[in-house]
Amino acid sequence: MGRTVIVGDVHGCRQELEALLARVAVCGDDRVYFVGDMVARGPDTIGVLDLVIELGARSVRGNHEAKLLSWDEARRKRRAEVPLGPSHQQVVRSMRGRHWKLLRSMPLWIDLPDHDLRIVHAGLIPGIPLDRQHPDVLLTIRGLTEKGEASKLRGSEPWGRRYQGPPHVVFGHHALMAPQMHPWATGIDMGCVYGGFLAALVLRPGEPVPPLDLRLESLVTVPARRAWYPVRERREAV
Repeated sequence: MGRTVIVGDVHGCRQELEALLARVAVCGDDRVYFVGDMVARGPDTIGVLDLVIELGARSVRGNHEAKLLSWDEARRKRRAEVPLGPSHQQVVRSMRGRHWKLLRSMPLWIDLPDHDLRIVHAGLIPGIPLDRQHPDVLLTIRGLTEKGEASKLRGSEPWGRRYQGPPHVVFGHHALMAPQMHPWATGIDMGCVYGGFLAALVLRPGEPVPPLDLRLESLVTVPARRAWYPVRERREAV
């Protein structure tokens, strides 16, 4: 059995993804996973999706995939159109059947028992069983309010600070220039599409997520080629 490679939010940055996979030296025995938000904002969403299909990789659903799926469902059922921004409009014009099939296959979470970890896109509310978490929380949470409720706002208390595993949760969504590292949660969205880095957590067969003082040794990063979606254009909502 090969390694497990979990990749942060790609957002259409195919060249950076190729560079990251080369740096990790991914081979046929390795299992590759994504934390979602592979689409939109960056330069080559279709190239990213085709590479994911070629790799036979798996991904959880991110809020940007969810937005595209909501648009597609409304279109197919002839309901009121789901509004899309320019980046998402460009993506749906280019997507083909294989790409929609990939998006529809994405669950809200993936459990990897051999590493005692769970992959979700954004996170969860500590203390609530997974099957009682609202899908919107798993897709969009960034932090917690003083009452312990989900918050989408940057600057709120990170939910991972209060989360107690097992399992260890690996997540994306909350783009920062450094990884989020908590005792039982690791955030690997390092803002590639905003000019930061694309990151991957790499684990040996059967290896649990390392403790805080050793975890950086399991992270591999590559810098963004440029800021494809400058921070000044970024919106706080999904």
